[in-house]
Amino acid sequence: MTLLEEMNQKALDRGIPIDVHFDITYRCNERCVHCYLDHDDHGELTTAEIKDVIRQLADAQVFFLTFSGGEVFLRRDFLELVEYARSLLFNVKVKTNGVMIRQSEAERLRALGVEQIQLSVYSHRPEVHDAITKLPGSLERTIKAIRFLKSHGLKVIMANVLMTANMRDHAGVQALARELGVRYSLDPTITPRMDGDTSVLKLRIPGSELREVFHNDALIGDAKEFCAPPQPASDDDLDGYPCSAAHSACYISPYGDVFPCVQFPLPSGNVRRQKFLDIWQNSPQLNQVRAIRARDLHVCSGCTHVAGCSRCPGLAYMEGSMYGPSTADCEKSFHRTGIPSANMLRRGTALGQPLIQIQPLPA
Repeated sequence: MTLLEEMNQKALDRGIPIDVHFDITYRCNERCVHCYLDHDDHGELTTAEIKDVIRQLADAQVFFLTFSGGEVFLRRDFLELVEYARSLLFNVKVKTNGVMIRQSEAERLRALGVEQIQLSVYSHRPEVHDAITKLPGSLERTIKAIRFLKSHGLKVIMANVLMTANMRDHAGVQALARELGVRYSLDPTITPRMDGDTSVLKLRIPGSELREVFHNDALIGDAKEFCAPPQPASDDDLDGYPCSAAHSACYISPYGDVFPCVQFPLPSGNVRRQKFLDIWQNSPQLNQVRAIRARDLHVCSGCTHVAGCSRCPGLAYMEGSMYGPSTADCEKSFHRTGIPSANMLRRGTALGQPLIQIQPLPA
């Protein structure tokens, strides 16, 4: 077990929120077609409020702190907030589109000791990337930012969200990452908007393309292990947690709302009205999420994929129940292994077709 794995396991065992994702703004200079956020400002936390929350996170033994948005650099106090977090010895990661990063910003991020910067690149072709972001010249500016960051020795990750508009371009983006000397990550998941709007789901790539991605050695490495048929679940598997959400990780919005995860919009408290640690320890919603074990899941507990599925409880929640299946993950498991999930079999779904019509969030 690596040191990082040991830290995460101890946090999980002790109920410590070791990892917090903090969106400090939803405002953005891009309008990505697949984005799940409302970019209007409905009363963001002030600089003083965010610093107070960061201090509370330190007191709660949070170690990994990811600043994201929206576009973080639209907050004029962003680097001040990073400096404050680093003064409290957080391991700080940043998610940005990079279009506002110049030499001075790269130098400052390096001086502050930021752990890594993640930037989204949707295509190696400007006409495709810029059509997704709806910001002309955004690919060129993002690549310039990557070069600035790399020249200052920062660890950079190029994140590639796969959708219908760019589903043929992942090889080109991966080649671009190699050319720039940065890590590459691919995510074929398109999620509903946080307000429950499911119209963006039409951007999900078809099953035939998903199957190609999951069987591409250049993308997933050891395809034989990754794509092997599912193994029967053990008692330990059934007694396990679905994921780290609310167990050792959580999400805070620009308005102070606390959720189990950025993909799990279950309102669980607000740091403007309660202390973070009080929310973490006593929120009925977070405690409900923590109580769930794999054996409690409707349909999934009896599925052959339960031990190895990437099921997201947040996506399941947005489909109607945090105890139910996530159809996006059912499709992923099927196209990885060739074995239909229990949810597919239960519904008699034609293989490779969308499983169900996603329902709006519960009231």
